[in-house]
Order: sequence, then structure tokens, then C-alpha cells
Amino acid sequence: MIINILAIVSAYLMGSLSAAILVCKVMGLSDPRKGGSGNPGATNVYRLHGKKAGSIALIGDLIKGVLPILVSQYIGVADWVIAVSGIAVFLGHTYPIFFHFKGGKGVATLLGVLLATSWLVGLLFIFSWVLIAILFRYSSAAGITAAMLSPVYAIWLTPDLSYVASFTVMALFLTVRHRKNIERLLAGTESRIGAKKNIQRETRLTE
Repeated sequence: MIINILAIVSAYLMGSLSAAILVCKVMGLSDPRKGGSGNPGATNVYRLHGKKAGSIALIGDLIKGVLPILVSQYIGVADWVIAVSGIAVFLGHTYPIFFHFKGGKGVATLLGVLLATSWLVGLLFIFSWVLIAILFRYSSAAGITAAMLSPVYAIWLTPDLSYVASFTVMALFLTVRHRKNIERLLAGTESRIGAKKNIQRETRLTE
């Protein structure tokens, strides 16, 4: 029981390590919370400080989604603990205890969880994201759609319903985190991928 609790708590704490904020601090760059969209995520870091910093932040968010799941699998906890650990690391990213519970939107961290839990579901997530992004050129819509499809893929590809439930919970939280993007999508004011706008006015996408 103690091992189960430690696995879940450590997953949340791992998720609470904001890659965007830490990368900017280490590289001597401005805090992403104080510029651009104000969201501490890889997309905002990319907008503010370029491809290198943004890519490092993205990889950091992805890795922190992968690691807690791999550790839980290695120590041999039950599938339901792995599933809850996935939710925990995702919530750590979106509501980090180390940064006043104000985090990113969770797309990259969710992908990390999916790849570590079921790499096929993770690959289908990537495929869905790319397809929607190419067709409609909205990063936010691509992230929301890919997330909502992940439980469907899990029903098909994973043997344990706890994973389906975990992916569903994360997809719902991710959608809620994108509620302002959804409002802009409905209003026709959401930024398209590749659109050039003043950085101080750009809308939030997939942090």
C-alpha cells in the first residue's frame, strides 16, 4: 500500500517540475509566465525564446510524462496504480504544487504518459494530432481531438479498463484547460498554425 501511495505522489511531484520555467531559468531567459500567452508551456517558450528553448521544454514535458510510468512498471505495482500515476503526473503539470498550481495545458505530458503506458496509443495520438493540424491548422483543436480519441484507442489496444478510465480523465481535464481556445475556435478568432501575429497578442495553443 505504501509503495502504491509513493508511486502516485512521486508522479505528481515529477509533473509539478515545470520544464518551461526551469529551462528558461537555466538558460537565463525571461519567465514564460510574464510574456506571450503567459502560459508556462513549451509553445509559449518557443514563441518567446525560439526553437531551441521551446524544443528542450517540450522534451522535458514529454519525459516527465514517461518516467513515472516506467518507474511504476519497473517496481511492479498494479495496473490501476500505473493508471492513477498517469493522472497524477498530468495533474502535476497542469496544477504544479511548486508553482502556485498554475501550469501548462498538458498535451506533451499526456503524450508521454500514453507512450509509456501503451506506445501504440501514443503513436495514434501523434497521428491524430498531425492529421487534424494539417487539415485545420489549429494546434489547440489537434490537441483536444487527439486527447479525446485516446480512450477510444485504449479500448481497442489495452487490456485493462483502468487505462481507459485514466486516459478519459486526462482528456477531460485537458479539454477544460483549453476552454478559452474552444471559445476562440467557436468565435473564429483562434490562431492558426503558422499565422504571424504580435507575440503579446498571440492566443494560447498547446502548452
